Amino acid sequence: MTKEKLKKLIGQRIVELRTKKGWSQADLARECGKDRQAIEKLENGKVNPTLYSLIEIAKALGVTLSNLVDI
Repeated sequence: MTKEKLKKLIGQRIVELRTKKGWSQADLARECGKDRQAIEKLENGKVNPTLYSLIEIAKALGVTLSNLVDI
């Protein structure tokens, strides 16, 4: 799997979990202390997320890190 494909898959997983909660990108951003544009870039696979960012997002979404990256 390429790095680009992995970034897109993680982004899609974040969208899936976020929408299950009925949250907008702004809602998720607020919950994990990021700005909406950062969430948008993550979801679109435009940036390579750090492990710490993924942990923050998983915590905000109420899932484990392994559940978040279970692709």
